[in-house]
Amino acid sequence: MVIVMAPEATQEDITEVVALVASAGGEAFVSRGVSRTIIGLIGDVEQFASLNLRGQRGVADVMRVSTPFKLVSRDNHPVRSTVRVGGVPIGPDTVTLIAGPCAVETPQQTLEAAQMAKAAGATLLRGGAFKPRTSPYAFQGLGEQGLRILADVREKTGLPIVTEVVDAHDVPLVASYADMLQVGTRNTQNFALLQAVGAAGKPVMLKRGMSGTIEEWLMSAEYIAQRGNLDIVLCERGIRTFETATRNTLDVSAVPVAQRLSHLPVIIDPSHSGGRRDLVLPLTRAAVAVGADGVIIDVHPHPEQALCDGPQALVDGDLEELARIMRDFPPLLGRTQAANLAGESVAV
Repeated sequence: MVIVMAPEATQEDITEVVALVASAGGEAFVSRGVSRTIIGLIGDVEQFASLNLRGQRGVADVMRVSTPFKLVSRDNHPVRSTVRVGGVPIGPDTVTLIAGPCAVETPQQTLEAAQMAKAAGATLLRGGAFKPRTSPYAFQGLGEQGLRILADVREKTGLPIVTEVVDAHDVPLVASYADMLQVGTRNTQNFALLQAVGAAGKPVMLKRGMSGTIEEWLMSAEYIAQRGNLDIVLCERGIRTFETATRNTLDVSAVPVAQRLSHLPVIIDPSHSGGRRDLVLPLTRAAVAVGADGVIIDVHPHPEQALCDGPQALVDGDLEELARIMRDFPPLLGRTQAANLAGESVAV
């Protein structure tokens, strides 16, 4: 941590700040410049935060130098991590396609969507059994019945399951079915849920909050990591801005920024960011080009009948192009398309 003293700060002001830091068990190193003085601090940053340093007389600014997220930071883990979900890698050497219906509606619809996803090269199946919705009157998901449908489709297709959990009390239930637990944008700062999924012993996909900063996103990941789980995949799904032409604004810059700050894999959700079918494939190309470790995409056999997010779901006619993107783009960046290491590679 660094304290910048105001140009008019007196020696007495500086001495008082140094003494305050020492009272908290820290060390203060004073560096005097031409116009102002800088005080560098060494010690417990959290303890310093309780001192109200910005309120001290003569202090102009206080800046944190070390990262507040220790376990997920590149500082303590310089090599980027690979997370494996049911044998499928998500990490810096591969680009992983996760696809499936936004919501589980029926056994037939889920199976058809899974077959569509697999035909496009997906090695992980997404599908929502619990659906947090803005409107209390919207379809909220089938609950455990949806989880049973997903498990049956996994048995038939060999695709491991990624599904959302929305309440800390449901974590044991969802974890008993799922291969990866998803924390959605509305729950990114639901700290009780983050702690519960961290203790569940399953890989976690953590979506960025729709109004969350990258630091807040990484701090949420730290809550999961603190429970002993570093199998975390970050998902950029678009943020809320003033723009109304898209459902959300896809922040592609978040991928390299998060990868520089954290060792965790980072993927992109082109479906929920664009919100329209015609935007999903262009945003998928952008995701692979910017260096995302994977994408998560909605597909549906009959989107006009979908109970959730039909306008953004890809259909049969889009799958050939999606397969081509996933086949041809990763090698341009020195990567390969992810395969299920517990089974056979997906043929596309």
